[in-house]
Amino acid sequence: MTAPDPVRGASEPPRDCPLCPRLVELRGELQAQEPGWFNAPVPSFGAFEARLVVVGLAPGLRGANRTGRPFTGDYAGDLLYETLLDFGFAHGSYQAAPDDGLTLVDCLITNAVRCVPPQNKPTTPEIAACRAFLRATLLTAPRLELVVALGRIAHEQILRALGGRLSAHPFAHGARHGLSGPDGRPLALFDSYHCSRYNTNTGVLTREMFRDVFAAARQTLDARKALGERGDQAASIS
Repeated sequence: MTAPDPVRGASEPPRDCPLCPRLVELRGELQAQEPGWFNAPVPSFGAFEARLVVVGLAPGLRGANRTGRPFTGDYAGDLLYETLLDFGFAHGSYQAAPDDGLTLVDCLITNAVRCVPPQNKPTTPEIAACRAFLRATLLTAPRLELVVALGRIAHEQILRALGGRLSAHPFAHGARHGLSGPDGRPLALFDSYHCSRYNTNTGVLTREMFRDVFAAARQTLDARKALGERGDQAASIS
């Protein structure tokens, strides 16, 4: 089944989204096995007025699929939320539960694929089917300035959602790309390896490497804000 193409419409799939038969089947099995889990497409977390959007791969089986909040309940969330807290993109205390009171600051977290895939590996048709929702998420963020892609699939999904050419913007940890965002506004895309336990255990991604990406994001957003404030001051004087 082909996904609709919401431009400024629904950015979240319905709880009973039928687009991917394999994922629908898995959701049904999990709903029977673990009725207390969320077991549905996991919605984005944060405010759509955020200037920063973080895009992951897909909900983890015992993480977001269980708790209903992106990156909540597994190791990837431990590293991500610690980093967001340290760089001022979150406030509160992360306790790996959706009711921990944690709030995001000028940040929105979403996934390239909104349903948990078997073995954490969505297929190419499943990735394509969910792209319309990511596109709508990006297009309904009126202040969006910077997107952090966690992994190659997220990187490619973002480019395809925004009409960018993959060959012109190859994925690499720490890479930075200039894109045209919603309404033609300049948009920065920063790449990071995914903060999965596998990547960190094997040394593909270190805590310092991950923090460097968000330090750069913080610096970029702060510089843009300062530039905008100086422009406003100059306009008011003139």
